[in-house]
Amino acid sequence: MHKTKKRLIFKTASFLFIKIRVILKIHTEFQFFIFLLASFFVSLKHIIRHQLFLNKAFQKKDLYLAINTLIGYFWTFKAMKNLRIVYMGTPEFAVPGLKILVENGYNVVAVITAPDKPQGRGQKLGISPVKEYALSVGLSILQPEKLKNPEFIEQLQSLNLDLGIVVAFRMLPEVIWQMPRLGTFNLHASLLPQYRGAAPIHWAIINGEKETGLTTFFLKHEIDTGDLILQEKEPISDIDTIGSLYERLMNKGASVILKTVKMIETDTVKPIPQPTLSNLKSAPKIFKEHCKIDWTKSADEIYNFVRGLNPFPGAYCFINGVYCKIYGVEKYADSKFGVGEFQVNTNTLSVGTGLGKINITALQLEGKKLMDIGPFLIGHKVTSIS
Repeated sequence: MHKTKKRLIFKTASFLFIKIRVILKIHTEFQFFIFLLASFFVSLKHIIRHQLFLNKAFQKKDLYLAINTLIGYFWTFKAMKNLRIVYMGTPEFAVPGLKILVENGYNVVAVITAPDKPQGRGQKLGISPVKEYALSVGLSILQPEKLKNPEFIEQLQSLNLDLGIVVAFRMLPEVIWQMPRLGTFNLHASLLPQYRGAAPIHWAIINGEKETGLTTFFLKHEIDTGDLILQEKEPISDIDTIGSLYERLMNKGASVILKTVKMIETDTVKPIPQPTLSNLKSAPKIFKEHCKIDWTKSADEIYNFVRGLNPFPGAYCFINGVYCKIYGVEKYADSKFGVGEFQVNTNTLSVGTGLGKINITALQLEGKKLMDIGPFLIGHKVTSIS
């Protein structure tokens, strides 16, 4: 058969089976497989009757034709992911999840992201990383200023959504997260119920955790408290920073999202309530005033604090009265310095802590470039640290 005719037949079959699925409300592969199996036996029955009517023996090619038709229709269905998905996210962390859905053929009917905002010294309008990717693959983009805007809500309702996915986005009003037929789930960068809040990756490192992970859960009224769908663990090493751990969780999060969608799509999700723990640790948003180094804390605590804020937003202290971000430190258990006392050697700047000492290895004075401690000490005489 000519290739053009084959393509036309395949496209026509795909279109017809999409329509059949909608009419019969078939939503899972299992349901569709049962439908195809029934169709196969009905077709086989008619072939046999036709052969008997013509007084012809049933031939192998007739069976092969029926089986090939069944296989073709099944793989046509496998290629069609018709869940109508709305994806909500803004920063770089949310991009891999959207990308993996698109690359796996899912029907993302809309992407909701933050409005464009002025950025940089020139205050030119900048777009979010999620919008940048969505534009590159031709997805429909919504950027409401207010999520409760009646026109925006009406627009969403017109999309007949099956599933909502939230990754690093704003708090949603109930009318939005309850809208999709199968619900709305969120990807959170911790092993819930631990580290509920806006900065779970930062706080896991700051608190010296050896393990964190990713959680998908269905949204409910209270933030980060919904029923758990899927969790995957991720170790934290002693040299991890927010930058390195963020990168790993961002990429791992994409596969967790894909697995969660497949579970929902095949109706194999078994949500479980979050356990009630007495020693819950929270992860509130981190502001600049929270980033100052407290030299009365132990060397271990300061070491973790610097890692947990490197490279963003950055731990800081004051050197010679000048604001200075600290990007690298080494910790030592023994110290002959009092709290806040310091010593300068050729390539070393040591500071006494509440327990042990810290050697600063990389820093950045306000308005200057990031420097290793050796070159910094050549050009600067340190007279005070606070």
